[in-house]
Amino acid sequence: MCGVVGISGKSNVNLRLYDALTMLQHRGQDAAGIVTESKGELHQCKGEGLARDVFRRSHMVRLVGEVGIGHVRYPTAGSSGPALAQPLYVNSPYGIFIAHNGNLTNADELREQIFREDLRHLNTDSDSEVLLNIFAHELQARGKLEPNSEDIFAAVSGVHDRCNGAYAVVGLIANYGMFAFRDRFGIRPLCYGKRETSEGTEYAVVSESVVLDSLGFELIKDLEPGEALFVDKLGKLHIRQCSKEHELVPCIFEHVYFARPDSLVDDISVYKCRLRMGEKLAEKLVRLNPDHQIDVVIPIPDTSRVSAQALAEHLGVKLREGFMKNRYIGRTFIMPGQTERKKSVRQKLNAVKLEFAGKNVLLVDDSIVRGTTSQEIIQMARDAGAKKVFMASAAPGVRYPNVYGIDMPSASELIAHGRSDEEVGELIGADWLIYQDLEDLIASASEGNDSIKRFECSVFDGEYVTGDVDGTYLSKIDSVRNDAAKRGSDDGDDRNSQVIGIHNNGSGAS
Repeated sequence: MCGVVGISGKSNVNLRLYDALTMLQHRGQDAAGIVTESKGELHQCKGEGLARDVFRRSHMVRLVGEVGIGHVRYPTAGSSGPALAQPLYVNSPYGIFIAHNGNLTNADELREQIFREDLRHLNTDSDSEVLLNIFAHELQARGKLEPNSEDIFAAVSGVHDRCNGAYAVVGLIANYGMFAFRDRFGIRPLCYGKRETSEGTEYAVVSESVVLDSLGFELIKDLEPGEALFVDKLGKLHIRQCSKEHELVPCIFEHVYFARPDSLVDDISVYKCRLRMGEKLAEKLVRLNPDHQIDVVIPIPDTSRVSAQALAEHLGVKLREGFMKNRYIGRTFIMPGQTERKKSVRQKLNAVKLEFAGKNVLLVDDSIVRGTTSQEIIQMARDAGAKKVFMASAAPGVRYPNVYGIDMPSASELIAHGRSDEEVGELIGADWLIYQDLEDLIASASEGNDSIKRFECSVFDGEYVTGDVDGTYLSKIDSVRNDAAKRGSDDGDDRNSQVIGIHNNGSGAS
């Protein structure tokens, strides 16, 4: 999962791009990058780490320009390293940068095409570089010295014809403008807004609407699936549907976990969706266990808070903050190895013992992935004196890997894969475990936008919307995502970090 931003302004956009990346930091903590353009000159800084660690004052001074794009990343297939930090660049034609959120499911096939048919060279194993070169080739095929909006849209159509999977893209063409587009299912979020200034209209494209709010832009709308946007060098906005076939089937896990609650995603309030998730989970709990004897509801920080609040209100039970969070520990479900994850959980959370002592406690989490975190947290609750520990998940059991941009573990490492709810509850040590029903999760999201007929729910039901994911593909995903592969990935990271033209953390190029 990643976060992208692009701004076409009337004054320097460097600081606003930086602010946008800090607002999107929850979408990726592996690497960050910014590229700006001024009078045809491109200025770049990117590296590994959080945005605050990558960008220094000296870098910001050099990132001049009225147009720019930015990216925050965490790896989608276990690989990492400086060479994979985005935005990514290709010099022909014109000089193009892109920032990409998602994952191409036919990347291997496209790599072969790029080499044998497009006669292009790839520097890394990144599917984002594949997408960049496909777009560049399609644009170059137009044969124009000066591309216009028609050429941009034709190139995006070529991308849709060749690329499968999920992609929300912002890009920059030196001396010609900023573009953005979304895959034909709209799996990954992308919206745009505008701001009126004395010099004219400014436009911004972002992964989440909360960034527009923060920067003072008015949200216009989400890009439609298959739709492309181009802001030319004169600041004029052009929009076109570039896919013959398109249907909005957004990833429902954005509402479960990734998106900020103060964002609108495809006209759905993430906050209200999570409230509805909590209400529906409470209804199921009462239906299955009317005499639940729960004394206190405790959310597992941070994403589950809204659902836990609604659940507690519906049950008429106190909501209490029983865990204090250290915010400087990374996400545990992407860490390789059980030992590392267990250690991380103890560093990340600490129990407030007075909220547990002698009580029947219902812990609420947004989802349960590997189960390692849940198991450790339940034990922490018992160590703090809880009489009984129940666990509620605001999402259904995660039983299948994600192939559209979320680096979830291989299926064999998902605790709910091939197991009943009772078996999962026993493994994590809960006195009782309750999962959200998938139909209730879908109802919670679709109530915000009834024009959406279906959601991308593959991590819960194993149905992949692009129709090209089979057992062979999933086996390959398993081979790069399992713990053994991640423990041995350092050599691959070193390989990627040696690519010419890529700068290590803290360095910049103009």
